Amino acid sequence: MSNSSEEGAARCLHVFDMDGTLLRSTATIELARSLGHLEGGQEIEELWFEGKITDTEFWLRLLDMCKDASAADIDEAFHNAPWMAGIVETFADIRSRGEAVIVISQSPAFFVRLLERWGAHETYGSAVELGLPLSESATLLAETKVAITESALATRNLSAQQCVAYGDSSSDLGLFASLPHTVAVNPTPELEALAATRYVGTDIREAYSLGRQLIAKSNREYVT
Repeated sequence: MSNSSEEGAARCLHVFDMDGTLLRSTATIELARSLGHLEGGQEIEELWFEGKITDTEFWLRLLDMCKDASAADIDEAFHNAPWMAGIVETFADIRSRGEAVIVISQSPAFFVRLLERWGAHETYGSAVELGLPLSESATLLAETKVAITESALATRNLSAQQCVAYGDSSSDLGLFASLPHTVAVNPTPELEALAATRYVGTDIREAYSLGRQLIAKSNREYVT
């Protein structure tokens, strides 16, 4: 990836989901695995998926698993997780073009926030923090992803045409329905049907390249 001239590069906002998009797993599973509670993490994900526990019960169980974790323990879980290749390089390329990169995830904010170390300008996650009370409305909803993105665009005086979203599943449906430039990453069939293009693989740089092609086509130019 190479930088283009200031006039040739479209100003753009890149919006990434985390679980299933940047992370080839979920934050819950990776925290549980690293802290020695993998079976417990798998259990709460299965119970939630089957509708047998509420969002609040899910978060309370996760927080209980993490109650004795230090900052170093959380860092270890983050760094040992199976991330897509090329995240740091992708975020750096976006920044080098004067563009913005944000991550919006339903995973706990305390885990999503660590992506700022790798170059994300802003991160948004469910309002779940270690050592703090849990709100009944802690979960970041799918519609909130749309609202956050719209606000980020407005703050930067950008239009929907100057945005690329990258996601993989149901929490991204609303965002994909609201934007013209979308890259489905290892997606569910439902999301793939909404996406402008699809990427299957393990290197986020390749998905990002597809996003750049969408912007280039929209602006009738090629940005490489």
